[in-house]
Amino acid sequence: MQALNGWAVLAAAIATFVLGGIWYAPAVFGRAWQRETGLTDEQLRDRKPAVIFGVSFLLSLLAAAVFALFLGPHPSLSLAVGAGFAAGLAWVAASLGINYLFEHKSLRLFLINGGYHTVQFVVYGLVLGLFN
Repeated sequence: MQALNGWAVLAAAIATFVLGGIWYAPAVFGRAWQRETGLTDEQLRDRKPAVIFGVSFLLSLLAAAVFALFLGPHPSLSLAVGAGFAAGLAWVAASLGINYLFEHKSLRLFLINGGYHTVQFVVYGLVLGLFN
């Protein structure tokens, strides 16, 4: 099994964690996302942010590590970014789309969440490719 570049994986996870903070900020897609999910301001205030953000970061770290394994030890930047785009759009967003169809969720919510995950994997690829 190949060795992972732990710094690259950590940087990729941090970059996409920051991306999520920007993507879901009220001034970007946060208000639309909130409307589409039906979450109220009160529900969002009552959550446990340390748990939500802590577990979200760990999941981002896991995704970055597995994507790094998928890319291999020395991917070119173009391969890493292209694979990130393909994985985000054709695996993650497409899988969300299947669920959203059966759950009768809106196209708008699909575009917000699917768009985030597509860009998320492009950023994973970009960071991992740059660390090559």
